[in-house]
Amino acid sequence: MKFGKEFSSQMVQEWQGAYMDYTHLKKHLKTILKFRQQQQQNGFTRRRSALHRAFSGLTGWSSPRTREEESVMIPHTTHYQALLTRLSEEGAEHELHFFKKLDLEFDKVRAFHEGKLQGVKDAAAQLTQQMDALIALRIRVQKPHLTPPAVSARTSLAADMDVIQQVGEISEQKESLRPAPLQLLEHVKINVDPDTPVSTLKNVVMSSKLELSFSKDELRRAEKKMRKAFVEFHQQLRLLKSYSFLNMLAFSKIMKKYDKITSRNASKTYLQIVDTSSLGSSDEVYKLIGKLEASFIKHFANGNRREGMKVLRPGAKRERHGATFLLGLFTGCCIALIAAIVVSVHARDLLQHNGGRQYMKTIFPLYSLFGYIVLHMIMYGANTYFWTRLRVNYPFIFGCKPGTSLGFREVLLVASGLSVLTLAAVLAHLDLDMDLETEKFRLLTELLPLFLVTVVLAITFCPFNVIYRSSRFFLIRSTWHCICAPLYKVTFIDFFLADQMTSQIQAIRSLQFYICYYVWGDFRKRSSECTNNSTYKFLYIAVAVIPYWLRLLQCLRRVFEEKNAMQGLNGLKYLSTVVALVMRSVYDITAQNGNPSAFWRIMAAATSGITTIYNTYWDIIVDWGLLRKKAKNRWLRDKLLISNKAVYVVAIVLNILLRLVWMQLVLDFHLPFLHRNAMVSVVACLEILRRGIWNFFRLENEHFSNVENYRAFKSIPMPFYYEQESVRRHDL
Repeated sequence: MKFGKEFSSQMVQEWQGAYMDYTHLKKHLKTILKFRQQQQQNGFTRRRSALHRAFSGLTGWSSPRTREEESVMIPHTTHYQALLTRLSEEGAEHELHFFKKLDLEFDKVRAFHEGKLQGVKDAAAQLTQQMDALIALRIRVQKPHLTPPAVSARTSLAADMDVIQQVGEISEQKESLRPAPLQLLEHVKINVDPDTPVSTLKNVVMSSKLELSFSKDELRRAEKKMRKAFVEFHQQLRLLKSYSFLNMLAFSKIMKKYDKITSRNASKTYLQIVDTSSLGSSDEVYKLIGKLEASFIKHFANGNRREGMKVLRPGAKRERHGATFLLGLFTGCCIALIAAIVVSVHARDLLQHNGGRQYMKTIFPLYSLFGYIVLHMIMYGANTYFWTRLRVNYPFIFGCKPGTSLGFREVLLVASGLSVLTLAAVLAHLDLDMDLETEKFRLLTELLPLFLVTVVLAITFCPFNVIYRSSRFFLIRSTWHCICAPLYKVTFIDFFLADQMTSQIQAIRSLQFYICYYVWGDFRKRSSECTNNSTYKFLYIAVAVIPYWLRLLQCLRRVFEEKNAMQGLNGLKYLSTVVALVMRSVYDITAQNGNPSAFWRIMAAATSGITTIYNTYWDIIVDWGLLRKKAKNRWLRDKLLISNKAVYVVAIVLNILLRLVWMQLVLDFHLPFLHRNAMVSVVACLEILRRGIWNFFRLENEHFSNVENYRAFKSIPMPFYYEQESVRRHDL
């Protein structure tokens, strides 16, 4: 692999703008090479014409310039400016332009590295301060009989703090200036971050800074936060180390290419400047990594280095051939099952049979639930494939633990496995359904959909470490955060998942139909009269509103926490959608009862039209960041992942058209050859397709937001709060 591609593949994508522009510098070198080749051709022509010139004599000849005089001299100045001197050949301006660009890149890389290095030092000092409080709290909880200022406490703490003290020590400090260990707790409070329901209520009722209670539960929560802080800080140090190494290697490679093209010896001089700068000579990062690892192993892994390093440096996820094999196997099974179902339906002419309409009314909604889920998973699998190809760090954006996120093969494997189960159940249902008279349906036949739901739920909530347990629990936890909005702090995965739920309204209604069919209805006779119940009709509207209402609550919490007016406008968008859904559902119920109301139709059409325009504008302008008039890519945005701009135009048009499909029920657009439930499923599938397209460009916009702000790691809230007076006194 060429170094340019390797350099691009190994860089931290969120910091890509801060790396040396290796590709641009290579273009400068190609310009120099092209000019030199032209000069060589012109020189051959001049040599031929010189054979016919007059002899100039041998007197008055001056000594030629030495190679050292013609070489590139790069003085070590304040701004690291390279100067080309004593160049005898033409074209020196190309090399001068190259070195000016090289100096600009070096200044950019050095400034970024120094800024991040200072941030690392500040974080190390804060981490040390937090560990002081944590170790003191450990002693106070585990040995409550010790009271400050106890000599035994000071002695035992000194051994514990021997390593962690060094993590933040950039300059030497005298031991006498350090506060008494247990006395430190008199000036420390617990930070109550509003990221759980209990902590949120505490922040509302009480203060966000509480006095220490010296309980084991308090110690456990503080240790958990510090553990996360250590892991995240270690990741930050590793990224900075990788950044320094890759840029040093890039400068070395580009200078060697320059020497090769120009036959000079400039790389040695220039690389000496790079090596002596903070980028090459700073070893604070390497020392901090070693000290942090030793501290983590000692204080959080009971001295077990293997276990400690497993947490700090999780192994890279391995690609397993078994997943690819099973994906191919399940896909082939799905094709065979679909063919068998089509043959069975046509051979028995079930669509034209008297029981066909009843089948579509009762059984079809039961199995369509799995169709919605599988289609959504396929769209997500396709997205993960393209995100991986285009180097979008979606595990970081979603907040997944390193090495636990599912790739496109795993997602498609789960989707294909669920498809096999569903299609097998459908085929078995058709085969067992030999007698089409509704009074004689077998109990086993009617229980197949319920059995399938039970199997899926059992796998989803299975506590054993099988079938991607970490990903299943991550999904369950995020779903629970959405349901409990606004009690949990809203992260990206929370509102992203809530947006997915808004596109699965028909799936939620299918779950409602399951309860109606198997609890209230008479499933033995394939009767669904429970749908005419007033309670069912009320819930039919309510379950469609719930995802949008939860999303509204998330926006309101972000308004209060972030003081962002845009989140208020976003919440207004979901409120308008709630109103439109209620109007649509009321009109839909009146239409099903055979007496459609003109008033409800007008109200449904008006509210649906307003929310469709509002949502479409928000999708394209805010969520995707497109249609920027003054952008470098006109009417799109400054940066694009896909070079073909037509893809974005097609995505905008598709989003508008698929948003308009949302008004299908209001406009009473039905195809005569499709059952009403089939038409509803088609519209629901189109909405899932629209959401899949939206997901890709939404994450692309979030990725570029991270790149613009150089967000490559998460900010972990610290457990302890130091009173300002105490902090100032200790720093004296």
